[in-house]
Amino acid sequence: MTAPKTESFDGVRAVAPRGPRWRAQAPVVAVVALGGGTGAAARYAAQLGWPAQTGGFPWTTLWVNVAGCAVIGVFMVVITDVWAAHRLVRPFFGTGVLGGFTTFSTYAVDGRDLFADGQVRTGLAYLAATPLAALTAVCLAAWATRRVLKWRQP
Repeated sequence: MTAPKTESFDGVRAVAPRGPRWRAQAPVVAVVALGGGTGAAARYAAQLGWPAQTGGFPWTTLWVNVAGCAVIGVFMVVITDVWAAHRLVRPFFGTGVLGGFTTFSTYAVDGRDLFADGQVRTGLAYLAATPLAALTAVCLAAWATRRVLKWRQP
C-alpha cells in the first residue's frame, strides 16, 4: 500500500507522512482482538441466558448496551483520573472488551426486525430508548465515579 499524495496550493506535490509501523501497532491490534472476542462472548452468553421473545421488545440487547456504557463511564474516569495504566489496557478493555460487549449492530437489526414485523411503535420506542439510555448510563456512571473518588480523597 502506498501513501496518498496530496497537492499543495502552489501545485507542488507533497507526500503524506507515513503512519505508524505495523510492528508498533501489532500489540494494540492483538489486544483489541482478544478483548473483542471476550466481550462478544459475554454478550452472546447474555443473549443465551436472557433470550428475547420473537417479535417482542429486545430487552437483552438494550440492557447489554446500557450496562456496557455504564462500565465505559466508570472505566474512562478511572483510567484517566486515577490509574496510570499500561498503554494496552485502554485498547484491550475499552475498545476490545466493551466494544465487543456492547452491540449497536444487533440494536439496528432488532429495530429493523420490529419494523418488518409491523411493530412500528415498538421499533421506534426501541430505536429511541437505546441510545438515550446508553448515553444516560455513561454520563451517570462517570459522574457517580467522580463523586465517589472525590468523597474518598483524604
